[in-house]
Amino acid sequence: MIFTTRLRRRALATVLLAATCATAALAQGQAASAAAPIRIGMIEGLSGPFANTGEAVYRNLVWATERVNARGGVKLPGGNRPLVIERFDSKGQTEEALSALRSAIDRDITVVTQGNSSAAASGLIDAINKHNDRDPRRQVLFLNYSAVDPVLTNQNCSYWHFRFDAHADMRMTALMSVLREDKDLKSVYLIGQDYSFGQAVLREARSQLASKRPDVKIVGDELHPMARIKDFAPYAAKIKASGAQAVLTGNWGNDLTLLVKAAREAGFDGSFYTFYGNALGAPAAIGDAGIGKVVAVADWFPNVPTKESEAFYQSFRQRFPNPADDYVHMRMQLMIESLAQAIERAGSVKAADVAVQLERAEVQLAGQTARMRAADHQFQQALAVAVMDRQGAPGVKFDVEGSGYGFRVIRSLSPQQAELPHACNMSRP
Repeated sequence: MIFTTRLRRRALATVLLAATCATAALAQGQAASAAAPIRIGMIEGLSGPFANTGEAVYRNLVWATERVNARGGVKLPGGNRPLVIERFDSKGQTEEALSALRSAIDRDITVVTQGNSSAAASGLIDAINKHNDRDPRRQVLFLNYSAVDPVLTNQNCSYWHFRFDAHADMRMTALMSVLREDKDLKSVYLIGQDYSFGQAVLREARSQLASKRPDVKIVGDELHPMARIKDFAPYAAKIKASGAQAVLTGNWGNDLTLLVKAAREAGFDGSFYTFYGNALGAPAAIGDAGIGKVVAVADWFPNVPTKESEAFYQSFRQRFPNPADDYVHMRMQLMIESLAQAIERAGSVKAADVAVQLERAEVQLAGQTARMRAADHQFQQALAVAVMDRQGAPGVKFDVEGSGYGFRVIRSLSPQQAELPHACNMSRP
């Protein structure tokens, strides 16, 4: 009887211990699922003339974080934590971007991201450098997905800044690999936005044309105010009158869409060599006049001819079925993957810890492989050059924004082929 009682007590103790463990495990799981998110402050123009580009970036970043969160979030010693994007509207102005940075820091956000303005990016880099020196307990990382002025990872490189887009000289080199083979081309018109990026594009265009196609005459070379021109007809008239066979431009957003639309209406029938002619209304604005004549360079295109790439794009279209939302960039997806990888390897969300691992980031997605170059914090990834054509033509399975026009890849550069030397002399903490 005593023996039986002891057995019952042991059994009861075992049940109680199991119940306690189960309760603890459940609590731990709940705590992990309810863990404080890792917040990423997106500082971008969400109102004003370039609001459409800001909203497009937001969709990309949200989709990228959803992928990380769907697999359980970012794995940390204290439990998995989800990624969340917090929006800060810079209104397309550098001063507003700096104000947004202060707001993000006040909310204890330690990772900020921005891209649609090299001028704003430059201001953010300088402000973050100073803040991180003054307040090492609240240091901030800056992830840049689109600001491509080469100086940002060369003369003005910063330990706290990581660029995930190919800079303007890399893009120009890829674009020039196609332009230099156009033996019929004898004259070109250079036009760009009058700020650091636009100036850098035209400067590099002049340099590379001189070295790779000295026979091509530059018949126009001008900068225009950024985001202030509503009617590009006067510029289009000058392009037409110059006799240019092609226009080379780094314009983006409405400054590109309105330019190409005005050129078409003016009767310009030459080619456009662009950095961003493959989205945000440009194909629809150009129409049939752009078939075989509008060339763009990017880190990736929907019509990259691989099954992995097609599945990736189809997944994006399922998530955002509205044709107007068709603006997906591989580099933004790779950026979030790199951040998640770096945090997991660091086992910490502290900016200084994550930076060490972000320098070593190497990620793969949808058949694309990329790595961060530690020396200058310039992401090294594939680049492609594509030409506009009607959807359904060979190599153009997918169109852009429901326009009926897409881009066929005509040149692919591996990360090694796209890589350029740097002039960064980085100061490290």
